[in-house]
Amino acid sequence: MKLNEISDIPGALKARRRVGRGIGSGKGKTAGRGVKGQKARTGVAVKGFEGGQMPLHRRLPKRGFRSLSKRELNEVNLDRIQTALDGGKLAAGKPIDITALVESGVCRSARSGVKLLGRGELKAKLSFEVEGASKAAIAAIEKAGGSVKIRAQEAPAA
Repeated sequence: MKLNEISDIPGALKARRRVGRGIGSGKGKTAGRGVKGQKARTGVAVKGFEGGQMPLHRRLPKRGFRSLSKRELNEVNLDRIQTALDGGKLAAGKPIDITALVESGVCRSARSGVKLLGRGELKAKLSFEVEGASKAAIAAIEKAGGSVKIRAQEAPAA
């Protein structure tokens, strides 16, 4: 076999339709574009236009609202913190805040802070500096001899 003998399989390439080449071709005169008007011209794409009828995106009601000042808090249960303590990822001596939780892998990102929830129990005396905590979490931490300081939430940067 030689390079000049290589050819496509029959039917692999489809011949392009030559439009606007006479009435006998079946695609003459308007070249398959219908009749005159905006859509018969080149470079026109009227998205969402429904012939003067109110378009669908304007007929449907507006819905929803995204607050700029909403707090997105990480919710962390006490059993997750105890697991991190047992694994040596968190140190019991330092105050535990969102940066310590992110560094230890308890939380993925800082977001707006952290809220402690009361599932599980703590065995170590820990001090927390968090943006929120449930009553059950505060009771469990104080029962273990620890303390919870709830920080004031500053307004998010818009």
